[in-house]
Amino acid sequence: MREKVQEALEKVRPFLQRDGGDVKLVDVTDDGIVKVKLQGACHG
Repeated sequence: MREKVQEALEKVRPFLQRDGGDVKLVDVTDDGIVKVKLQGACHG
């Protein structure tokens, strides 16, 4: 599951980076909850 989430993030990452941001995968829990950290211009 973690690998599928990472692949999905890689698809959207260029769009976030174009606006000065990024996204980092923090965790994927056993019950399917995905935790990410928005960085740069995207945080907040």
